[in-house]
Amino acid sequence: MNNAKLEVLTPQNSQLIIIDHQPQMAFGVQSIDRQTLKNNVVGLAKAAKAFGIPTTITTVETESFSGKTYPEILDVFPDHQILERTSMNSWDDQKVRDALAANGRKKIIVAGLWTEVCNTTFALCAMLEGDYEIYMVADASGGTTKEAHDFAMQRMVQAGVVPVTWQQVLLEWQRDWAHRDTYDAVMKIVTEHSGAYGIGVDYAYTMVHKAAARNGGHNEVLAPVPATR
Repeated sequence: MNNAKLEVLTPQNSQLIIIDHQPQMAFGVQSIDRQTLKNNVVGLAKAAKAFGIPTTITTVETESFSGKTYPEILDVFPDHQILERTSMNSWDDQKVRDALAANGRKKIIVAGLWTEVCNTTFALCAMLEGDYEIYMVADASGGTTKEAHDFAMQRMVQAGVVPVTWQQVLLEWQRDWAHRDTYDAVMKIVTEHSGAYGIGVDYAYTMVHKAAARNGGHNEVLAPVPATR
């Protein structure tokens, strides 16, 4: 069967685009808790950095309306150019199309705001005009309402977009825990951004395997003093 979507995501076959993760765009998001959204996209950015995934960052109307890309994302990619544009559809900007083409990878992972506008138009045009495969990171993207996000995801899926989550992408890139070159970086991302999963990793390391705490274990622990009657 000749179906490219049956191929798993790997560090060699995929690239990432981060679209409009800017304050004013986030203010309008109602489909997901905004702190969770920020946590997820920063975790995804760190994952891309750990695996050497080519990453494009694009913004819209930064100075006049939307504000600057989250500093936590820029800290991950301090040397990246930011591709500013006026169009709601990133695909309309030649700089963006050139950057994606230069990476030479047909699987594009997308995290953007808003799902129903910037993500949808980019996805449809990139598939139609660029023959790309689109993997939409649903929990690193947000819409102005839950319905706006959900129906945009449905529209894209009907058109052939593959819905994913940020942690799914991270673990698909890792694939095998025997890949020790990225193991430590993945565990660091998990403990910082994966909620209960990360808490569980900390517990297993410190309580089961007796590893030092991530902060170095420098805090003095005072023994309990029994209550007096």
